[in-house]
Amino acid sequence: QVQLVESGGGLVQAGGSLRLSCAASGRTFSSYAMGWFRQAPGKEREFVAAISGIGVRIHYTDSVKGRFTISRDNAKNTVYLQMNSLTPEDTAVYYCAADRATATLIGPLRDKYDAWGQGTQVPVSS
Repeated sequence: QVQLVESGGGLVQAGGSLRLSCAASGRTFSSYAMGWFRQAPGKEREFVAAISGIGVRIHYTDSVKGRFTISRDNAKNTVYLQMNSLTPEDTAVYYCAADRATATLIGPLRDKYDAWGQGTQVPVSS
């Protein structure tokens, strides 16, 4: 069973930046597609970004394109989410997730991912 632990969240002003990290346990991290999701208060959890096992394929939801960057360091079993030009609409709990069934097929569906972190809060003040 893979364990995922997010870090890097915290209060940030609009226009600011944060980098979230997600550390994974285990020895087969590069065989997992990874994703970031977020859940704002009163809303459903939504897809943010995904990356394939060796980082060749990347996909973003439209609202973060050009502002967020997903990356991974397989030597460190870690996936990152660099968030720039943050707005109050980005306020949410951010979760990383692993799709252990594939390294190459990435996508936005929550049911595709079978391991989740506990989340890290990102409040963005105006």
